[in-house]
Amino acid sequence: MHEAGHAIAFCDTGIAEVMTVSIGIGGMGQVVSRQHHHLLQTQDWLMRSIACMLAGRTAELLTFGDTVAGAGGYDDSDLARATDHAVAAETRLGFSDHQPLLYRSVGGSINELSLDRHLADRVNGRLMEAEAMARSLLENRRDALVAIATLLKNVGVMTGEEITRLLIASPRSTDLTKPDGEL
Repeated sequence: MHEAGHAIAFCDTGIAEVMTVSIGIGGMGQVVSRQHHHLLQTQDWLMRSIACMLAGRTAELLTFGDTVAGAGGYDDSDLARATDHAVAAETRLGFSDHQPLLYRSVGGSINELSLDRHLADRVNGRLMEAEAMARSLLENRRDALVAIATLLKNVGVMTGEEITRLLIASPRSTDLTKPDGEL
């Protein structure tokens, strides 16, 4: 379910092209994707990227009512990467509403969360917003989420083309796209 959530989010947000999705022994999985480099790296792009990172965890919540520890726990986990991107928005990328021109180096940014409660609140707010984006997207793709996860469980590996075909065959419950076709 986890990897299917990531794959759908990458496809529907337009952040990246899914190359392969796989699950292996013990349910460990991976989505290999290629980012669309023609996209402007705006705040909207960043929030959609964070939503993609949180989509695996969100798929678990929608399906099982709970999450497994796999989304977090390590410095390269989905939660760690999503948090780092949200911290970057608030401290390095100029996307913060609070002191947007103040640059803080990468080295201390994550540690600042423990020391600066206001920063931690803003970062958490971004993460909650991105999770809500992922939830809305996946709620409207529930049939595709189940279909992809079920097929992936049976075959172990799927191509991006197979994912795309399943998404086309399973339309959204409601149309969440903007007039320009982006989420």
